[in-house]
Amino acid sequence: MNKIRTSAAEALSGVQNGYMIASGGFGLCGIPELCIAALRELGPKNLTFVSNNCGIDNFGIGILLKNRQIRKMMSSYVGENKEFERQLLSGEIEVELIPQGTLAERLRAGGAGIPAFFTATGVGTAIAEGKESRTFDGREYILERGINADYAIVKAWRGDRYGNLQYRLSARNFNPLCAAAGKITVAEVEEIVDVGVIAPEQVDTPGIYVQHVFTGSHEKRIERLTTR
Repeated sequence: MNKIRTSAAEALSGVQNGYMIASGGFGLCGIPELCIAALRELGPKNLTFVSNNCGIDNFGIGILLKNRQIRKMMSSYVGENKEFERQLLSGEIEVELIPQGTLAERLRAGGAGIPAFFTATGVGTAIAEGKESRTFDGREYILERGINADYAIVKAWRGDRYGNLQYRLSARNFNPLCAAAGKITVAEVEEIVDVGVIAPEQVDTPGIYVQHVFTGSHEKRIERLTTR
């Protein structure tokens, strides 16, 4: 069983128009930048992207927004991208704003096979409009659906040919959640190692969740540089 692929384009060749894609990362930290660049070249349209944020204008998911490949964004933070702002205000893109913890749990639930769950987050706000609500122990909760994406794209530090992944420090963020929530998961890694090099207790995403692994050179840009 060898899940290593030669490139992002090979790993993502099955993505079709209208697919939902869960994309790991937080800001520009740990984003699957090579997968995103490959999607721009492959050219699928009308995509729904599930991601904590929308990248910046010229990097990350921002390049797909600029190329008009995304029909809908499901995110918790959208404040760093002027092209996204323009598309939102002009009605060119559909947006579902999701509280950050709810987004994380919707991905986790989808990956765990849980179709829905109740949460108190968003009760009494626009988030709750149109959603089922119930009261438990005197407190109101709203029903949120788990997320199952057609594809998940994630960035890891190391991976092996079985698809086991290890993330590094803060780059772990949303990546394990997205990896589990994808029907097909594509992982770009900085290093491919032999099976067994990643100790069992160091495996953050077991290979059972991952179908494709490839390696490449990453830019690792800084989203907001502050100097003294």
